[in-house]
Parts: sequence; structure tokens; C-alpha cells
Amino acid sequence: MANVDETSPFMRALRGERSAIPPLWLMRQAGRYLPEYRELRAKAGGFLEFCYTPALAAEATLQPIRRFGFDAAILFSDILVIPDALGQRVRFVEGEGPRLDAVTDPAALASLTGDPSRLDAVLETAARVRGSLGPETAVIGFCGAPWTVASYMIAGKGTPDQAPIRLTAYRDADFLQAMIDRVIEASARYLVGQIDAGVDAVQIFESFGGALPPALFERWSFEPIMRLVRHVKHERPRARVIVFARGVGDRLTQFAAADGIDAIGLDWSIDPAWAAETLQPRRTVQGNLDPLALIAGGDALDAAVARIRGAFGEGPHIFNLGHGILPETPLAHVERLVARVRAPGNG
Repeated sequence: MANVDETSPFMRALRGERSAIPPLWLMRQAGRYLPEYRELRAKAGGFLEFCYTPALAAEATLQPIRRFGFDAAILFSDILVIPDALGQRVRFVEGEGPRLDAVTDPAALASLTGDPSRLDAVLETAARVRGSLGPETAVIGFCGAPWTVASYMIAGKGTPDQAPIRLTAYRDADFLQAMIDRVIEASARYLVGQIDAGVDAVQIFESFGGALPPALFERWSFEPIMRLVRHVKHERPRARVIVFARGVGDRLTQFAAADGIDAIGLDWSIDPAWAAETLQPRRTVQGNLDPLALIAGGDALDAAVARIRGAFGEGPHIFNLGHGILPETPLAHVERLVARVRAPGNG
């Protein structure tokens, strides 16, 4: 297994070092915008089976690296492998997305019989990917934040405003706390397993924290994430952790002030000038190109890249999107993005 070079641009950025040209990777870079991914997906059967077949999942992880030469590969998997490993029935319905057998009361939660070995296949994928890449390319593992994962567990699907879990937070905080605790425990074990299998950094995806009112944010989003970070750092002190909390606005300052987080992911709604002044002096920042600017391409893409590089050029920065790449993104636009980000100067 070829360990990542600690002097690579991605790892230097996670240590808080500035590079003249920022390292680059894209959220959801292994996915449906790639024709080779679509061919692979057709062979895989169900989506979870795809995630749990190391040869196929490793190939999906490596495809964007071969095509674009990104500085990091993120494991092909899904945040819902955690409820699956906890014993909740999870399935993916074509055209509709994930569906889970909803867990809405303490008895249903207690009835879940977990099987952590379900995740061994993902750990094998991590080992395969690390062994297939040279030291210049990092490998990123990930999990969902506890609030985001629990929202799926309670609603049984994605919801526009996370009303089912928000209502649960008001009506039965003890039940929600018990669920969050189980998710934290399983997720921490999973992230440590990914690190031991060869990933060089892990990212925690908080997709739904922005739905929380300020009075509930600390308890249900921020503190569960920090418990997870502290557990990982306690078990593996050299681990590198990125937190991507979408839609939380200036509450990102809480993460910037917290020990244990190495980088903060920014969604496309965050003003780069504000982030450069407020967050970047304390933490590496990652992001935050609008995925629709990448679809648009042309002068709009060039201007957006230049604006982000210009804002973050004086400190540690990892170039990325402000959310996942969209399936309809033209490959030529991704090629243009790579060229612009890696051009000398500010793009």
C-alpha cells in the first residue's frame, strides 16, 4: 500500500499550509456525470450492492482520478450504510431515491439488531483504492453527520424541511438522543475503520443542519458532530477531519473555533470574502463553486473560479464545489475547471 505523500498539496492544505495552486477534488466526483460510471452502474445491480462490492466501488472511486487527475479520491459509498449496518432496512428506488423502514419510537429503535460487518466491504474498498493510487493522490473517507443520518432514519426518506425529525426533537428529545447516540457510536467506529484501511482524511457531511432553528442547532447538529470528531481524534490522533455543514451560514464560526476540525467545507451560499476574513485565519476552507456555474461553463465558470481563488489565495484552501456535481454536467466543463484552477495566478 502506497501511503499518501504528506507533502502533497491536499495534505499540506489540511495542515493549514497555503499553496500557490490549491488542491482540487469535487464532491460526488464518482458518479452519473461520467459515462464510464454509467456503464459500471449498469453491471452493479442495486445501489447498495454496488456500494458493498469492493471491486466495483473501487473502480467507481478511481474513474474520476484517471480522467481528471484530481488531488483526492473520495470513496464511492453512501451515508445510509450506517442505518443499514444498524439493522434498519434501506433500499434505493430508481427515480425516487432512498427509502427506509422508518424508526419513530423507542421500541423500534431498540429492535434494531446491528451488524457492523456490513461495513467491511467499504473498508475493503478503501484498502483497494489506497493500494491503486500513487502517493500524490489522497483518499477521503466519509460518513453522514448524526442529525442528517437520523433524519433519514425517522422520516424513511429525504424530506424538504426535515419536519419529521424536527418535530421529534420537540416532542421526544430522549428518543432522538438515544438514536443520535447510536449513530455517533456506529459512525465513529466506521470512520476509524476507514482510517485504518488506508484513507488519508475523512469528511463528515451535515446536509440538513441548516433546517435547525438556532435554539436547537447546538444540541442536535454541532455537538453530535463534535462528539464524533473527538472520538475519531482520540482513537487516531493523526487523523484529518473535514466538516461540510450545508446551509448553516454564520454558524460555521462555531466549527472554526472548535478543536479537532482540520478543514471546513463551504456551500455555494457562503460569501468567499466573509469566509476568508472569518474562517480561513483559523481553519483551512474548502469550496465553494456553485455546481450550476460548472454546468453553465464558459465565461461564467471562469469568473467564478477566479473569484474563489482570489478570495482564498492568501491562506489554506482546497478547491471544491459548494455541493455535489450534478449528473448533467458536461465533461468539457470539468476539464475547463481543472485547467482554470491549476492555472498560475488567480485563474
